[in-house]
Amino acid sequence: MITVSLPGGRKKEVPEGTMLLDLSKELESEYRALIVAAKVDNEIKELTYRVEEPCNIEFIDLTEEDGMRIYRRSLHFLLIKASHDLFPDRKVIINHSISKGIYCEITGEKELTQDEVKKLEQRMKELVDARIPFVKREVPIDEAREIFIKNNRMDRFQVIEYRKKPYVTMYRCDDVDDYFYGYMVPDTGYLKVFSLKFYPPGLIMLFPEKTNPEVLPEFVEQRKLFNVFAEYTRWGRILGADTAGELNSIVASGKIGELIRVSEALHEKKIAQIADMITQSAHKKRIILISGPSSSGKTTFAQRLSIQLRVNGVRPVTISLDDYFVDRENTPRDENGELDFEALESIDIKLFNAHLTDLINGREVEVPVFDFSKGKRSLTGRKMKIEEDQVLIIEGIHGLNEKLTSTIKREDKFKIYVSALTSMNIDDHNRIPTTDVRFIRRIVRDHQFRASPAVETIKRWPSVRRGEVRNIFPFQEEADVMFNSSLIYELGVLKTFAEPLLREIDRSCREYSEAKRLLEFLGNFLPIDHDEIPNNSLIREFIGGSVFYT
Repeated sequence: MITVSLPGGRKKEVPEGTMLLDLSKELESEYRALIVAAKVDNEIKELTYRVEEPCNIEFIDLTEEDGMRIYRRSLHFLLIKASHDLFPDRKVIINHSISKGIYCEITGEKELTQDEVKKLEQRMKELVDARIPFVKREVPIDEAREIFIKNNRMDRFQVIEYRKKPYVTMYRCDDVDDYFYGYMVPDTGYLKVFSLKFYPPGLIMLFPEKTNPEVLPEFVEQRKLFNVFAEYTRWGRILGADTAGELNSIVASGKIGELIRVSEALHEKKIAQIADMITQSAHKKRIILISGPSSSGKTTFAQRLSIQLRVNGVRPVTISLDDYFVDRENTPRDENGELDFEALESIDIKLFNAHLTDLINGREVEVPVFDFSKGKRSLTGRKMKIEEDQVLIIEGIHGLNEKLTSTIKREDKFKIYVSALTSMNIDDHNRIPTTDVRFIRRIVRDHQFRASPAVETIKRWPSVRRGEVRNIFPFQEEADVMFNSSLIYELGVLKTFAEPLLREIDRSCREYSEAKRLLEFLGNFLPIDHDEIPNNSLIREFIGGSVFYT
């Protein structure tokens, strides 16, 4: 017998070699949702793992991000297996998130039909009822190559060619072998809550949210967001870099400089087009609102947009929302009793709107200054007035929310949503979450400019994400235009900065499992030197060397 430690300081005697699955069944009544994995000494293990020595065990259910990540990944394999059974000659591509689901393509000689999507969903449900195990195994690299070539998976073959491991961790579901970056549930029977929605030319796989893991959320159309993803996916394919393997091939061939230049030119072109939209609109815009989640590159985007507006004969003026914070004692608190600086109510909306109205009507205002050390707002005699050929640029998380500028007519405003909407995948079956790209950007930036270690950024990230879900994402479709701040080459660059920071986090830290996950993720990319990146690049906001910051 061995002693394992459980949450709350409890100890439990279990036979040596006990499977986590058996232990989870004993404890499942203590958890809020379905248990899908566990942390053993701060490292994630699948439920098929056997405990051989004393350790700390924390089970992971679907109310946790790690749990929901495992659930979604397992659903991807379920879809691939169902498609293999029904359409063996077709190819499944797991693309990007959209409307609380994942957009997928089933490519082949014929376009996917609504009836075929219904058949896929029915086959997936049959596989769930069959409770087919997901069997994990380590496959020698040569055998893995043969499997991927046989299955026409050159997208995966290209990735493993640049990894230095002698083996590949693969999963089998019945007669289908595949690679997945991350962990799986024990069997298909765990995957009861999902649905497929026909969304030409592909489908959207809907799954539950961690806030309510037993119920599917309502589908909400996000056509603008979908179109931005689609545009950048097309660009990735044109450039021959829509997977990590293809990017690595470009790096290995010494042609990354050209890809950097084309990617940067695309950004510049898009920013210039947005400036043209603003200046050529039928109704003259006086206020430009820029919003987006953390580490989207909003600040650099605003600087580059200002330059393009000047080219068009418009003089932009920036106003900071930070100066309109209410005094600290009046700041609202979140559900945990902590000060919530991301809540709309943390801003003096009444004063802010009064000043905006005065400014666009040509009147002078005295702009406040917020002292963050004292938590107080004060007047310092700083005056502001805008002329007829000037526009106000306002950057902040609430920019798309009409309540922020409620007294200003909608026709006077131009709203821009900025986010790193990554269109590249690791391979056809392993997507790159946009959240992870922003997360890595923030880890690098926090270290470079705020002297904050990676462990602290990882600690704070869940709170940042909650604020985004509450204050930013519900208003995405309010934007007049969306700007994709992702750069097709950036993960190879960020890798060189992020990996040393993540390796500093050892197994004794609760954040170890997340650091390990991100290191595994970055391991799919060859490093890219940053010397060829121009000094006005958006990625410079995170790695340093930006012309906009001194």
